[in-house]
Amino acid sequence: MSHAKLSWFNPIHWLALGFGSGLAPKAPGTFGTLIGIPVVFLLAQLNWWEYLLALVVMTLAGIWICQYTAKAMGEHDHPSIVWDEIVGYAVAMFALPAEPFWLLAAFVLFRIFDIWKPGPIGWADKKLSGGNGIMMDDVLAGIFSAVLLHLGWWLSGLLG
Repeated sequence: MSHAKLSWFNPIHWLALGFGSGLAPKAPGTFGTLIGIPVVFLLAQLNWWEYLLALVVMTLAGIWICQYTAKAMGEHDHPSIVWDEIVGYAVAMFALPAEPFWLLAAFVLFRIFDIWKPGPIGWADKKLSGGNGIMMDDVLAGIFSAVLLHLGWWLSGLLG
């Protein structure tokens, strides 16, 4: 794969590549997800509805950002496009405390769902095209992660 059509001066490409994290030679999705941690710290300053609105904006913008960059690269959902991982991780952390335990638990669960792609996550990955296809499997992986994390948080309150 050639990066010949990427412009290092194009801010859209930098967003899609997770500020360069997606160019990691191994596990670019994992490195891209790491960029989601400071994003979550920023989003954690918002109330829940502002956070949710930011997720919607990031997802809609991501559909275009990822499609634009995939077209420039000449390949649908190239592994170095990691904006979708950043957003998916932020979805996983929705309405959870930005504390080490939750950050790590969300990171691990999100990566498992993103790699494994069970049920609707796999369907979205295979059946949706363009920017929608790039973004939606990760958004769904984030939703699956968030549901399990919130269930765990709720159960810990019952047991603790």
